[in-house]
Amino acid sequence: MTADGRYHRPVLLGRIIDYFGSLGGVVVDATVGGAGHAAALLEASQDMFLVGIDQDPDALAEADARLRRYEGRYRLIRSNFSEIPRIIREIGQGEVRGVYADLGVSSYQLDTGKRGFSIRHDGPLDMRMDPQATDVIATTIIDRSSVGQLADILYQYGEIRTSIRMAKAMKTARRRGALTRTGELAELCKATLPRKGKIHPATLVFQALRIAVNDELGALERLLAFAPKILAPGGLLGVISFHSLEDRRVKNAFRDGRRDGTWDVLTPRPLIPDAQEEQDNPRSRSAKLRVARRNS
Repeated sequence: MTADGRYHRPVLLGRIIDYFGSLGGVVVDATVGGAGHAAALLEASQDMFLVGIDQDPDALAEADARLRRYEGRYRLIRSNFSEIPRIIREIGQGEVRGVYADLGVSSYQLDTGKRGFSIRHDGPLDMRMDPQATDVIATTIIDRSSVGQLADILYQYGEIRTSIRMAKAMKTARRRGALTRTGELAELCKATLPRKGKIHPATLVFQALRIAVNDELGALERLLAFAPKILAPGGLLGVISFHSLEDRRVKNAFRDGRRDGTWDVLTPRPLIPDAQEEQDNPRSRSAKLRVARRNS
């Protein structure tokens, strides 16, 4: 938990309220985090029952503390959002009127070295969203992969053009017993990859490993596939993505769903933060929100 109680500043909050704030019935926050979006929606709609899902126990503790004033109107579940169909069946609260997901890594995770996500704060090279879900951490991915397999991960999930060179450097470092800490990987990336503008050379390598550790794109694809089946007619699905790999999948799923009559796409172009939000919260810069309504 952050020292001042803020786990994560919600991005595009006004836009989420615009679309979901008037809904009654069950609304699912698929990545509740510190409950910034959830608290605002429960305040906006007195008829809403919110189901908050997150893999991170620290996030759920922060969310619970923030939502206690809405006791009886929410339920928090520790799980991956790919399990939403099972969760909805088990809680039995009625039809789902909305599902939204903020796919960004929380500020708390990025700023807490021990979680292994941070380039700036040294810690074990972990990167698990749920530290108890599996024993597969970032170093496990490196160790179990051949140079070719690791290069594919870096290219597919980080779009790193020099992925083979980076993969070879990582495998060599592991054979020497190094690369157990985030700081070591960040330094290796600086020495191996060219710097592009202000972006740290390690940024996309960390992204690629994190996606692989947590199967993030697989979980997103499952969400996009089952959402029309769990939403009531007229129900809304919103996804906030932070890089092209995520946004492309959402865009394509909504496009295909519009063609077959499943979705009415409410955002022909993704909604992005305005200049004031970018200034107030620089980590919102790459956020994109797409929303669709399930046709009856």
